[in-house]
Amino acid sequence: MGDTRKTTRRRAVPWVVVGLWLAALVLVGPLAGKFAGIQQNRAVDYLPDSADSTQVARIQDRLPGGESTDLVLVYHRDGGLTDADRRTAAEQIAEVRGAYDLTGEPRGVPSEDGSTLMYPVSSTQPGQDEEARNAFVDGVREVAEGSGGLSVEVGGPGALNTDMGKVFETIDGTLLLATLAVVTVLLILIYRSPFLWLVPLAVAGVAAATAMATGYGLHELFDVTVTGQSGGVMTVLVLGAGTDYALLLIARYREELRRHERPYDAMRTALRGCGPAILASSGTVAAGLLCLLAADLNSSSGMGPVGTVGVLAALVAMTTLLPAVLVLLGRRVFWPLIPAFGSEPKARRSLFAAMGTSATRRPVTVLVGGALLLGALALGTLNLSGSIKQEDSFTERPESITAMRTLAREYPERSSRPVTVIAPDERTDVVLDRARETEGVAEAVPGRSGSGWTEIAVFTTASPETAAETRAIEALRAGLDTAGAYVGGPSAQQIDLADSESRDRKVIVPLVLAAVFVILVGLLRSLVAPLLLLAAVVAVWGAALGIGGLVFEPVFGFGGTDPGLGLLSFVFLVALGVDYGIFLMHRMREESVKGAEPEAAALTALRTTGGVIASAGVVLAATFAVLTTLPLVGLVELGFVIAVGVLLDTFLVRTYLVTTASVLLKRRMWWPGRLSRAPEPPAVAEGGALRSPAERGAALGGTGAAPSGTNARS
Repeated sequence: MGDTRKTTRRRAVPWVVVGLWLAALVLVGPLAGKFAGIQQNRAVDYLPDSADSTQVARIQDRLPGGESTDLVLVYHRDGGLTDADRRTAAEQIAEVRGAYDLTGEPRGVPSEDGSTLMYPVSSTQPGQDEEARNAFVDGVREVAEGSGGLSVEVGGPGALNTDMGKVFETIDGTLLLATLAVVTVLLILIYRSPFLWLVPLAVAGVAAATAMATGYGLHELFDVTVTGQSGGVMTVLVLGAGTDYALLLIARYREELRRHERPYDAMRTALRGCGPAILASSGTVAAGLLCLLAADLNSSSGMGPVGTVGVLAALVAMTTLLPAVLVLLGRRVFWPLIPAFGSEPKARRSLFAAMGTSATRRPVTVLVGGALLLGALALGTLNLSGSIKQEDSFTERPESITAMRTLAREYPERSSRPVTVIAPDERTDVVLDRARETEGVAEAVPGRSGSGWTEIAVFTTASPETAAETRAIEALRAGLDTAGAYVGGPSAQQIDLADSESRDRKVIVPLVLAAVFVILVGLLRSLVAPLLLLAAVVAVWGAALGIGGLVFEPVFGFGGTDPGLGLLSFVFLVALGVDYGIFLMHRMREESVKGAEPEAAALTALRTTGGVIASAGVVLAATFAVLTTLPLVGLVELGFVIAVGVLLDTFLVRTYLVTTASVLLKRRMWWPGRLSRAPEPPAVAEGGALRSPAERGAALGGTGAAPSGTNARS
């Protein structure tokens, strides 16, 4: 009777788990569909509340008509505009004025050589509604058309925001499909099965939907900022990290199917074995991401919980739904390489065992050589250029960027993009006088007033986002601070973004290192091993950034570096890179507990975990590499650095440097834990034979079964 009940329970549990997930999917499906709609992608949405430019944007919302959408229509003909061109421009501007409520009469400003005419156009009619703003920009573009050699471009902050928003609208779908395609190909190559790859991929899709629904809930309940960048990174994390966890679990499950007759028993043993390592791995990533909550930038602080949701959704799905589905499908899911009960895997020469053996022959040479190589690559960071300008932030230039470049070329004496100053009504005259007297300012024009504030458009003598314009903005802020005025606008927003990123790096980098260190100490029960792993991943981060510095401008032609690249790549590479160190070091510790000598423990750990972790590293690197196909330079740079860093960690640092360091440190690796002390002298068995520590453990009731953990031979 008892055996019958156990059998019934074994059969019922997987069905119950699958049923619960199906019910959850029905509930979260509609919410997941709303995730893209909550993304905020204006520059001001990324900024901290304390920034001057944030205050300017908020006060502008309270002015008559609310937030304005500012455009610049640029009419240009090489060799000079004709009278017909000017009449065309006047007619089109009149048509725009008749179709929309503008905040003022558009006034044409000719260039000195007469080849260009620009018309600044502003309207508060769309307000804060993104669809209305986009419709306004698209409507103006339909009217403003050139012909016969006359080019007409619609630029300005409003057009730039629309072009940026359209890019982000396509990111979620493009990124999801591209990532799924990459993961599919890799899983088919890894498993060599026509069916098995579908299971982790389908479960990853369920995890992605769950993460999107939870991200939507975080935004609605706690006002967490969700950007297109954080949404894209969350998708990559769910599919990349989730597939990694699936690879580790399925490899261990395949091994246990040879030892257990029932798939349920094999899966239970597999979960007990690799579950702690997977849990520690996801915990490390989550802890690193949650440190972003301390960021000053709203975009970075929002990415913390959004990314954490993605990792945890992948963890829960891969440790509950995936096991249930695999158990229900039974052994046949591995066809044609079905692991039969009682069989032994084919004996194959392990590539990683050979690599480890070669590394341990000259451990000092390998360790020093690897460290010098990483250090040399890190020197490439000296070639990283300054913060990227908005005009260089697209891999393919939209119309707003083309217009911006035309204006910079044709109006070198005057910026075409105003700096926005918000002054108290009673100090407006004082602010106007001080602004006009500020070095680098060409003109200051008062605009709307309301709610006790007046809007002032300040035009500098320098092109947007140049060093000269930055000096002018800083001078304005210094001179107007005592007058209670705020200085904002697109260029000021970029300055505030860079300043906040610099502050966040100083705060978050030590937080991430401390959080990861604490988790590693708890898992490995050592101080030396965690320090070794952290030093390794920091070296990988520096080398990956250095490689980026060697290719971003010389090879890819990028005009700068995204200000957030250093911080975000550090968080992801440290958190994700430590994962593979956890799998290797956890197994190494298990072998040491069994009584293996340090070198033998290191080689055994490398041999048994190398293949599956290499597969996981390739999958994770490939998923982040998908970001390089997107049309935004910031995401391309982030995807490239993380992908390169993961590959460096997988095939150089973990295989050679961590292994050789472990061999050289010997038992000191586990200081101050008990494993750091010399083993007890071998006990004398009956008849005078010596027993090894492992044999003594077996005599006391231990078993000769393979240890739990990350033993993941496939």
